[in-house]
Amino acid sequence: MSERLQPGDDAPEFELPDADGKPVSLASLRGKRVILYFYPAAMTPGCTKESVDFQSSLADLEAAGVAVVGVSPDEPAKLAKFREKEGLTFPLLSDPDAGILKAYGAYGEKKLYGKVVVGVIRSTFLIDAEGKIDKAYYNVKATGHVDRLRRDLTL
Repeated sequence: MSERLQPGDDAPEFELPDADGKPVSLASLRGKRVILYFYPAAMTPGCTKESVDFQSSLADLEAAGVAVVGVSPDEPAKLAKFREKEGLTFPLLSDPDAGILKAYGAYGEKKLYGKVVVGVIRSTFLIDAEGKIDKAYYNVKATGHVDRLRRDLTL
C-alpha cells in the first residue's frame, strides 16, 4: 500500500472514466473544493448507504462550493446501473486497475470479517480549491460518515 496522504499534501492528479465513459480529471474541478470518496463496490449495502447519504447532502454541499466525486474499481456500465438505480447525480468514476486508489492510499490490506484481505479501503478526502489535501479520512464507516463530513465542514 502507498503512504497515506496528509493535510497539505498535493492531491494526486487523475483522469478516470465516469459512468458514461467520459473522462473526468481532478484538474477539471480546480477552483472548487472536492469531496473525493473511495468505496469498494457499487450496489452493495454499505456503499449504497454511503452514496445515497452523499446524494441527500448534495444540495448543501454544492451550495457551500463543494463538489462530490465517488471512485470504485467497478466498470462504467456497473456504475451507470448504480447511478440510475439510486438516483445519484454526482460523478462516479471507474478505477479498475486501482491506480488512483493506490495513489491516495485507499487500496491495500484491510480486515474483512476478521480476515486480512487486499482491497479498497473506504476513504474520503477533502481537497481544497488549489488541489491540496485539506482532510484525509481512512477506514471510514459507510453509515454516519457524511454526517461527520458535514460537521467538519460546518454545514
